Amino acid sequence: MSVRVAVADDQEVVRAGFGALLGTQPDLEVVATAADGAAAVRVCRDHRPDVVLMDVRMPVMDGIEATRRVTAEPDPPRVLMLTTFDLDEHVYDALVAGASGFLLKDVTAERLFDAVRVVAAGEALIAPAVTRRLIGEFARLRPRPPSPGPALDALTPRETDVLRLVAAGLSNAEIAGRLVVGEETVKTHVSRILRKLGLRDRVQAVVAAYESGLVLPRSGR
Repeated sequence: MSVRVAVADDQEVVRAGFGALLGTQPDLEVVATAADGAAAVRVCRDHRPDVVLMDVRMPVMDGIEATRRVTAEPDPPRVLMLTTFDLDEHVYDALVAGASGFLLKDVTAERLFDAVRVVAAGEALIAPAVTRRLIGEFARLRPRPPSPGPALDALTPRETDVLRLVAAGLSNAEIAGRLVVGEETVKTHVSRILRKLGLRDRVQAVVAAYESGLVLPRSGR
């Protein structure tokens, strides 16, 4: 079954380029495009894509507000933000709004395909170092309590350790190696963390770790 994709960008060449690339893959299908955020919200309601490639800066309605509205719908698509800058201050806001990650517009074709498949499968695109830098830098600018908030009290000490490593951008395999446990054990811990904290995916877990003060952006620990 194909992954249904929508592309929202105000530049026609970008929409056409991503559409043409995605169309080369037998398991990916572009079902709609949009030239602004308001149109992106409409096409998501009309076409029910699995994944939306969403530009940050668009007329009528920007990608952040469009993401907020799209992810508030029942059974929403996953949103991958598109940006020209690897340290775009708006992208952190987009992650908080519900995006599952972001891509630079000069992404390679293979990274684009992988990213769409990853988020369509319910994961979050959080591993690349640029994502860690962005979240760390702009989480530093957000006010937060001096110590982890009450919500994190629901986590066991091991789950707290796992959350710290997730926030550092480590994959399940890397966390398993760091903690000397099996990868399935890490997956179980991550699932429990998301459930206990009422979070959708790893991106939201990273945001929660920074905003709670569990992780300090300057040190990354």
